[in-house]
Amino acid sequence: MAKSSHIVGLALMVLGGMAGCRLDMHVQPKQLPFTKSDFFPDQRSARPLVEGTVARGDLRADIYFYTGKLGDNPGDYMPFPVNEAVLQRGRERFNIFCAPCHSRVGDGRGFVPSRGFRREPPSYHIERLRKAPLGYFFDIMSNGFGIMPDYASQIPPRDRWCIVAYIRALQLSQNATMADVPKGQVVPSQPQVFEEPGTGATLPQVKPTPSSEQELP
Repeated sequence: MAKSSHIVGLALMVLGGMAGCRLDMHVQPKQLPFTKSDFFPDQRSARPLVEGTVARGDLRADIYFYTGKLGDNPGDYMPFPVNEAVLQRGRERFNIFCAPCHSRVGDGRGFVPSRGFRREPPSYHIERLRKAPLGYFFDIMSNGFGIMPDYASQIPPRDRWCIVAYIRALQLSQNATMADVPKGQVVPSQPQVFEEPGTGATLPQVKPTPSSEQELP
């Protein structure tokens, strides 16, 4: 009886050992990125893209939209119409990515330079940059300039163009004359009046002005 118990125990141990030898998903043969591979003649495991292939949605047929250039020179027009939504998007992205160095008014006196950045960015309101073509700003954002890194990986092309439009609006705002003010517009603009100031958890409610009330159907 004892002998049979030993045989059963030994058989269970053998079965357990055999179960531990299974490959399946317990061991996954794979090639780690950038490691040597003897399968290919050049011994590289990371393979180059097949020539002529384009990722879906990344054809980039509109060269100007993706480069801001006409040939080798920066262009000076927007690749899509500019409206209030474009400027609002540009202001939002500008305040996130650009204002820390360039400041919210674009004078180059942002928070980062005030804390020891070794070179203060130039103001957008100097003569050279006020006359710079729109594609110039797009190219700088895409490829960087000097100690400014590129933002191509952080900001999609359309958002870069929205920022370009907003930069031009900033330049106009800082160099405008009374002749540029629409008829009936008060300068400076009247501050907003709030019906409800908000609590921090809720947004303030702006009191409609007579002009906005007239625009309602």
